[in-house]
This record gives sequence, structure tokens and C-alpha cells, in this order.
Amino acid sequence: MNTRFLHPSTVLVLSFLAVITLGTVLLMLPFASAQGTATPLLTALFTATSAVCVTGLAVVDTGTHWSGAGQVVILGLFQVGGFGMMTSATLMGLLINAQMRLRTRLLLQAETHSLALGDVRSVARLVLVVTAVVESGMAVALTLRFALGYDMPWDEAAWQGVFHAVSAFNNAGFSTWSDSVMRFVGDAWVLTPLMLAIVIGGLGFPVLHELLAERGSRRPMWSMHTTLTVWGSAALIVLGTVLFFWAEFDNPGTLGPLALADKALAALFTSVSARTAGFNAVDIGALTTESLAAHYALMFIGGGSAGTAGGVKVTTFFVLMLVVWNEVRGHRDVEFRRRRVADSVLRQAFTIMALSAATVALALLLILPLAAPLPLEKVLFEVVSAFATVGLSTGITAELVPGAQFILIVLMFVGRVGVVTLAMALATNQLRRPYRYPEEKPIVG
Repeated sequence: MNTRFLHPSTVLVLSFLAVITLGTVLLMLPFASAQGTATPLLTALFTATSAVCVTGLAVVDTGTHWSGAGQVVILGLFQVGGFGMMTSATLMGLLINAQMRLRTRLLLQAETHSLALGDVRSVARLVLVVTAVVESGMAVALTLRFALGYDMPWDEAAWQGVFHAVSAFNNAGFSTWSDSVMRFVGDAWVLTPLMLAIVIGGLGFPVLHELLAERGSRRPMWSMHTTLTVWGSAALIVLGTVLFFWAEFDNPGTLGPLALADKALAALFTSVSARTAGFNAVDIGALTTESLAAHYALMFIGGGSAGTAGGVKVTTFFVLMLVVWNEVRGHRDVEFRRRRVADSVLRQAFTIMALSAATVALALLLILPLAAPLPLEKVLFEVVSAFATVGLSTGITAELVPGAQFILIVLMFVGRVGVVTLAMALATNQLRRPYRYPEEKPIVG
């Protein structure tokens, strides 16, 4: 057997493809449709890919097109996608067998990006515990609010609570309501649990593992990765909130009609959701140009590594900011908190950013002729949202022709699996050269 197919990155790619295929077949069956009829292949494929890749883009209304059984299938798909195919398989093996084989650990490490092989088992357990605790806790909170605050029958409230809690934690962005969560724009009892689930799921499991390990410590010694992820995420949330509050304050289609406190809550929720979650408490199609531009940046950056978030990741972005900062200051090395960033990390960050930007640009060039006469800013929004697995839309997804929708399917898959992981899976040779060429310095800039 070709050793190329034994590489963990290849297994991840094939696993996601297998689940997407299974989901597509299930969603095509009559039981998944509210009308009891077969769903077209492209619609089922788009929905399955969006669910497994925890994106949230949809070409049909989730609450009306799909039956209860179909919605359960969708929930299962984004739960598996967010949890990580290899993480799920490894955890099932861990529950059955107390000992983990080395190869299984390597596969799990590729999905969780654990910092050391010895950490994989503890990270795997944390994935299970955090997922169960956060999803169940948020589901209970939402269920109580829906039942007591909106007089929903308890069975409906429980289903809506579970669906939206799981969707939020996995940063999937799927909602059974056609307006997402716009009906709750001023309700902190609904938006706050959703935001907490989004942030916790988007930090990444290695970060959560370290935060829990350091809890109770008077002077926690966070790693560079955790520091960049936590403080970088906080900075992006605050910056996004301020930008949206300022840009949409008087917009009659978004924050304009709301009270001041509700404006602040909606701006905060929009900022949190913009980086990967896909829920919207205001009409995305009515956003100002400034807010759309802010969304491009926040969606592209995304959340933390090895979590349920998409994008190029917070650490990638801030590592590149460190490169710029240290270069401007004339430092020979890229330094942060008395530590030097490894050269391999710098190369990886540049590679991820370059490949991601090129992927978005190529997809935009391919879709624009197919999306005419839709405006450029809305098409770009859709492309970035699909690649960053965010799921927010200005409302044009269903209007796109099949060719454009298929391009979005590919974007969602590449964005979830990762440009670099996909490239590694397709590479035929990853051997390290036992020599180095002489150094030369071309003039740049």
C-alpha cells in the first residue's frame, strides 16, 4: 500500500468526504423532507457539506424544508463535523479500550493539533467533557428561556434549545428559524448562552485544556499559543463590537430602531458570531459597507486552532502581526514575551495565509461571472463566509446558479479541512532533504 494514504492528514480528508457522502444520501431520502419527497442531489450535498464543515450556509430553509428527522440528521452532521471525525473515532476507541495505540494517537493529534503526543489523551478526554458540559448546560438555559419566556411547549422548547446549543458550540450557525435569531435581538437570556457556547467552542481544545490545568494558580503560566488565542480573541471581539456599534448605530435596517442597551447587545453578538458562528441577530443584507468590510476581516481571521471555529485562525493572524512588529523594531528574531517564535511556525503561518488568500481570490474570480448581476460586495461576502466556514449570508445563497453553489461546496470543504492539511494529503513526497543550499538575499520591497 502506498504510504501516502497512511498519513493522518489523508485519513482526515477521506473521513470528512465519507461523512459528507453519507449525509448527502440520508438527506436525499424522502423521510428527511417535510414534504415527504426526495431532495435534489445538489441541495442535499450543499446542506450536508455545510453541516459537516460547520458552516451554516443553506440553499433551503432549515425549519420548513427539512422534516424533524431531517433536522436530526443535520444536527448529527454538524456535531460530528465540529467534534472532529478522528477525535470522535478515537474517543469511541478510548471508551472501549483503556489503551490507545500509537497510530490512533497520531491520527488524533493531527485533528486536535495537540502540542505534544503525550497530551493527546488528556485533550481527547477534554473534548468529550467540554462538549457534553457546554452543550447540555446551554441547552438547559435556552430550553428554560423558550418555555418560560415565550410560552413554547416544553417538547418544542427542549428541541429548539438542544439544536441551537449544539449548533452554537460547534460554530455551525444552523437555525430552525428562517430569520436565524433576529427575533431575539434584544433578549440577553437567549443571546448570552449562544455567545458563551460560540466563544468556548471557538477557543480550541488545547487552549481549554491549558486554561483548566492552570485554574486556581495565582500566576498562571500560559503558553504563547494560549496567550495569543485568548487575548487575540478578546481584542477582535471588542474591536468588532465597537465597529458594528458605530457603523450601524443609525441604520434603520439593523441597530437603528433598537434601544441603546439592545444596540450594544446586538453589536456584541454580531462581533462574536462574525468570526465563525453564522448566527445573525440583525439583517446581514442590510449592513452598511463598513460593517461588510469588517465582516470580511473577522470571518477570514476566524477563531482558535483545533476548535470548532473556521478561518485562518487567530494565532496565524497574530503571529504574522508579530513578524511585522519585530521587523519594524529591527529584531533579528520574532519575539513575544521573552520567547522566540520558531521559524517553522512562521513558515506555516505565511503558507496558510498565502494559500487561503489565493483560494478566496480564485473562488471569487470563478463565481463572479456566474453570479451576475449580483454586487461584488455580496459575492465576496458569500465566498469568504464559505471558506471561513462562518455561514453568514446577505441572502444570495439560494439565488446562485448550481455552478456557483458547487464552488461554495468546495470552499466549505477546503476551509474546514484546512488548506495546508489538504495540500499535505495530496502531496506525494514529504521527505526532508539532508542538505541545505547556500543562502542568498533577494531585494524585497
